[in-house]
Amino acid sequence: MNFHMDLLLFAVTCIALISGFPVAFTLAGTALLFGMIGIGMGIFDPSFFFALPQRIFGTMSNEVLVAVPLFIFMGTMLERARIAEDLLDNMTRLFGSMRGGLAVSVTLVGALLAASTGIVGATVVTMGLLSLPTMLKRGYDPALASGAITAAGTLGQIIPPSIVLVLLGDVIANAYQKAQLEQGIFSPETVSVGELFAGALIPGLILVGLYIVYQIVIAYLQPHRAPPSDFADEKPVHLSDIVTSLLPPILLIITVLGSILGGIATPTEAAAVGAVGTILLAGERLIANPLLPRFGALALIGLVIMTINFDLRTARDVLSFGDYFGIGVALLLSLTVALAIFRSLMACWPEKIIHRVMDSTMKTTSMVFVILIGAALFSLVFRGLGGDETIENWLHAIPGGALGAVAAVMIIMFFLGFFLDFIEIIFVVVPIVGPVLLAMDVDPVWLGIMMAINLQTSFLTPPFGFALFYLRGVAPPSVSTMQIYRGAIPYVLMQLCLLIGLALAPGLITWLPDFIFG
Repeated sequence: MNFHMDLLLFAVTCIALISGFPVAFTLAGTALLFGMIGIGMGIFDPSFFFALPQRIFGTMSNEVLVAVPLFIFMGTMLERARIAEDLLDNMTRLFGSMRGGLAVSVTLVGALLAASTGIVGATVVTMGLLSLPTMLKRGYDPALASGAITAAGTLGQIIPPSIVLVLLGDVIANAYQKAQLEQGIFSPETVSVGELFAGALIPGLILVGLYIVYQIVIAYLQPHRAPPSDFADEKPVHLSDIVTSLLPPILLIITVLGSILGGIATPTEAAAVGAVGTILLAGERLIANPLLPRFGALALIGLVIMTINFDLRTARDVLSFGDYFGIGVALLLSLTVALAIFRSLMACWPEKIIHRVMDSTMKTTSMVFVILIGAALFSLVFRGLGGDETIENWLHAIPGGALGAVAAVMIIMFFLGFFLDFIEIIFVVVPIVGPVLLAMDVDPVWLGIMMAINLQTSFLTPPFGFALFYLRGVAPPSVSTMQIYRGAIPYVLMQLCLLIGLALAPGLITWLPDFIFG
C-alpha cells in the first residue's frame, strides 16, 4: 500500500498543478494531506515533519540562492530602463539589410539578453513587442518571425548566468552529496553553480550558432520568407550607435561571467556586481551627461581587477605598503561607484523605474522561495512514504544501465515541461531522481546541463510551451497560434539534436568545467 501512496501523492500533485492551483500551496497542501493519511494508516513516520524547520533554515542560510533575486533584478532593470530596446533597435538596423538579417539580429540580442539576465518570460515579451511588428512589416513570414523570437527568448534557460542554472545547481549539489553519503562517502565532493555555468557555455553557443545557420539557410532557400529590408526611411546606424548599445552589455557579461569562471567571485558576489552594473547602465541611458555613471562602471571593473592583484582584507596583523596602497585605491573606487549608483538611482526615480523593478523582483523572488519551501515539505513526505526506494528500483530496472535511466528521466521531464513550470520540475522532480542517477556514476555537471536544455526544449514545444504562450499574449491578431507553433518546431528539433549530440559527446559539457575548475 505504501508503494501506491507515494505514486498517488505525485499524481495528485501534478493534477492539482495542471489545474491551475497555486504551486507552493499545492505542493505543501497535498504533502501535508498525504502525510496525515499516512500517519493514520501507520505507514508514515511523523518525525519527517520535524525536519521541515531545518530545511527552511538551510534555505535561509544558503548564500548561493541569494544570487536569484540579484539576477532577477538585473534582468528587470535592463527591461524597464529600455536598454534591451536600444540594443535590439541598433542590431536590427545593422543586420536588417541582409537576407534573414532581422531574425539573426533577434537571435544575437536574445543571446546577449540571456547572458545579461537569464529571464525567459521578460525576454520573449520584450522582443515580441519590439521586433515582431517590425519583422511582419518588413515582409517576414509570421511563422519564421515567431519561431526566431520564442527560440531566442528561451536562450536565457541555458546561457549563463541563468536563474535556471542557479536553482538547478543548488538542487544538483544537494543530490550529489546525498548520493555520495548513501554510498558511504562521508567526505563528499561538491558541484558548484560556477561549474554549471562553465558547462553550459559551449552548448549555449552551439545552440545560438544552429539558430543563425538555420535562419540564413531559410533566407536563401526561401527568400520570400525572410527578405532583406530597406531602412532608408529611418536614420542610418552609425558605429557610435552600435558601440554605445552593444559595449555596455558585453562589459557587464564579461565582468559577471568572467569573475565567476575565473574564480574571482562566487555566483552571488558576481550577481551583486551585475545588479550594480545594470543600475549604472540605466543611469548612463537616462542622464543627459552620463560621465559619472561611466566612471562608476570603470571603477566597478577596477574593483574586480583589484581583488585579483591585491589582498584587500584589513583584519590582518601585518600590512605592507603595497597592501595599504591597494586598500586605498579600492576605497576610492568604492566611493566612485557609490556616487555613481546614487546619481543613477536619482535618474531612475522620476520615471518610477526603480519602483517597478523592485516590485517585480520582490514578487518573483517571493514566488521562487515559497515554492522552494513547499517543495521541501513535498520531498520529505514523498521520502517518508517510500518514494525514494520506488524511484530507485524503477530506474535500476530500466534496460541500458545509467544511460537508459537518464534517457527515461529526460523523456519524463520533457513531457512534464508541457504542464509544469521549470521551477516546479527543478524543486519536485530533480531531488527525487537526482540522487539515484548520480549514484550510477553520472557526471553531475553533464546531468545538470542536459536537464537545463531539456527544460528549455519543453518551453518551446507546442502546444503547451510557456514561451509560446508569452508570445501569443503580445502578438498581433494577424499572427495565428498555429503559425507560432509551426515557427517553433524547427528550433525544438535543433535542441533535440543538440541533446543527442551532448549525450554522444559529453566532453562538450565537461571539458570547460574541468579545464577551469580542475
